Amino acid sequence: MNPARKRDIAIKYARGDILAFIDDDVYPHKDWLKNAVANFNDLEVAAVGGPAITPQEDNFKQRASGAVYSSWVVSGKYVYRYLPRKKIEVEDYPSCNFLVRRSVMEELGGFNTDFWPGEDTKLCLDITRKIGRKILYDPQTVVYHHRREIFIPHLKQIANYALHRGYFVKRYPETSLRAAYFVPSLFLLGVIGGGIAAVFFVPFKPVFLAALCLYLTLVLISSISNELCLIPLVFSGIIISHCAYGFYFLIGLLSNRLKEDSRQ
Repeated sequence: MNPARKRDIAIKYARGDILAFIDDDVYPHKDWLKNAVANFNDLEVAAVGGPAITPQEDNFKQRASGAVYSSWVVSGKYVYRYLPRKKIEVEDYPSCNFLVRRSVMEELGGFNTDFWPGEDTKLCLDITRKIGRKILYDPQTVVYHHRREIFIPHLKQIANYALHRGYFVKRYPETSLRAAYFVPSLFLLGVIGGGIAAVFFVPFKPVFLAALCLYLTLVLISSISNELCLIPLVFSGIIISHCAYGFYFLIGLLSNRLKEDSRQ
C-alpha cells in the first residue's frame, strides 16, 4: 500500500482541524506545529509547507546528497524546499512537510491517487485549481529530512522524481509544464549533441569546450558553498544528478502510461 492510500486511511480517523504530514525519514523542529498553525488564521490558506533541511547528524554521504539538492544549480528557484527562504505562495509542494485543513481534504476526498511520488502534486493541483485555495510556504515551518546516500540511493530517488515529473507534464500541465523542469534534459541533449558536433565539425569544438567549462565552473562554485570536505562528492553528484534527471524526465515525457490514478 503506497503512502497516499495510507494517509487517506489516516484522514478518516483524524479529529483535529489541521492534518500534518511528514515522511518516515523526517522529524520536525520543536516549533514546527506552532509556526505552521499560525498561518491558518488566514481563511484563504488551505495548506502550509516549509523547508526540509538536511540534519547535521546525517552521515557524510547523506550530507553530500542534501548539499546537491540545496544547490542552486540543481534546484534553481525551488531551493526554498531545502533551505529557508522568504514566505511565498506556492502551487506545488512536497508532502514530507505539509499541513492542510481537514475540511479541505474531506472536500477533495483525500489524496485519492495511486501515484508515488507525485501524490502531492495532484493534491496541490486540486487545492489550487479545483477549489481555488492558497498553499503557503513558511520558512519557519521547518522539518529535518534524512537524505539517501550518494550515489546509488540518491540517483534512484532523482530518477523516480524525474520520471513522474516528465509524465506529469502531460497529465498535470497546469503545474508541471514549467521551463525549469526541462533544463536538465536540454543540458543532457546539449552535451551529447555538442560532443558529436565537436568531433565532426572542428570549428564548433572551441564553442562546445567553452560552454562545458562554464558549466563545470558554475558547478564548482555551487559545490564550494557547502562543507569543504564534501566538495568532491557534491561536485560529481550535481553533474550526475543533472544527467539522471534529464534522462528519466525524457522517459516520463515520452511514456504513454505510468501507474495511473485508479480512484478517479
